[in-house]
Amino acid sequence: MEIAMKTGIRQLALCSAALALAAQADAADPRELIAMPAPMQEHMLANMRDHLAALGEIQAALAAGKYDQAAEIAENRIGMSSLQSHGAAHMAPYMPKPMQDMGTTMHRAASRFARVTQEADVTNSLPLALGALADLSKTCLACHAGYRLK
Repeated sequence: MEIAMKTGIRQLALCSAALALAAQADAADPRELIAMPAPMQEHMLANMRDHLAALGEIQAALAAGKYDQAAEIAENRIGMSSLQSHGAAHMAPYMPKPMQDMGTTMHRAASRFARVTQEADVTNSLPLALGALADLSKTCLACHAGYRLK
């Protein structure tokens, strides 16, 4: 019984310490906290996970020399053509204007990547495609550096 009690106290202490560290990390995070209803937050996180998966698929397509496939993934999953499928109009009201602008910049960068990559397929210029991909990635990083979800 005494061993079980000590184990329980240790577990409680560890949980308390973990919660205290999480609270400190949260307070120390300088990014703007974006509060939104749970279903919208889940929707946004699912969109971002899909964007990340799309970036991985794009990189794999480029590595295989499949420029048109990389362009198609970018345009349909991240680019301006993806706005309706991602419910962008429903998400925008929950974001501050600068965050909305960053999102638009990201979608435009993905469409620009798609165009540049199609041209790179003709000119056989992987560096042009990779440069446009880097520009797209920078838009994601900029938003994640400035904002966080609750």
